Amino acid sequence: MYQKELSEAIGAAKEAATKILEIYHSDFEVEIKSDDSPVTNADKTADEMIRSRLKRAFPEYGFLTEESRDTKERLSKKAVWIIDPVDGTKEFVSRNGQFTTNIALAVDGQVVVGVINVPVLGLLYYAVKGEGAYRMDGNGNCVRIHCSDRDSKLRAVRSISFFNEKEKAFYKSHADCFEGEAVPIGAANKFCVIAEGKYDFFYRMSSGTKEWDVAAGDLLIQEAGGAMVQPDGTAFHYNREDVYNRQGYIIANKKENLILK
Repeated sequence: MYQKELSEAIGAAKEAATKILEIYHSDFEVEIKSDDSPVTNADKTADEMIRSRLKRAFPEYGFLTEESRDTKERLSKKAVWIIDPVDGTKEFVSRNGQFTTNIALAVDGQVVVGVINVPVLGLLYYAVKGEGAYRMDGNGNCVRIHCSDRDSKLRAVRSISFFNEKEKAFYKSHADCFEGEAVPIGAANKFCVIAEGKYDFFYRMSSGTKEWDVAAGDLLIQEAGGAMVQPDGTAFHYNREDVYNRQGYIIANKKENLILK
């Protein structure tokens, strides 16, 4: 089920990656949006490329994207594409390679297709609800991926650009649960490295992220055997009127390792 949607999402992400990398290796300009976040021509161009392809293939679906005006028309749609063309624009601008393209399809508020492309690494991660999580290399070779089975000394990651005092205090107060300090990793790469078993835990205690930052990764984690919830323990519902993730979120390699306090 949803194989056509998956195929088109992967194709759109790969097409956009070519243009994103072209701009990444050029002398690009950076603008500052009204929320003080940066935006480049890569964000805008990739957004248009992805939306255009998916709109042609699925004209009846709605859209929620970071770089396009939200008309709220999507709220009446059963199926909605949730897109961040360049997740981690700060990492893009810093040229550290840790940015991604995130594409998710939500049906009745639940993500059923998730794609995360990592252009600099030539890796693409994807999942379809009920069918597992996978990693595809630049040659199109796919392997199924799984979260680790660790129960203690969890390997934690944290955001590169956002790491507030509450999060620092959380890791300090639960130091016995973790193996060393949390490793900084950018954008949706955090979902990928946990889904493939390299790391085990992530905690975000702020309202700064939005649906397009987490939707694809949420499904990837679930299909790899992990868990992702809000700090109050509830699951996410997508295509909301308020797109902010007001509580933050927690990712663990397994449900039993979710630390909610």
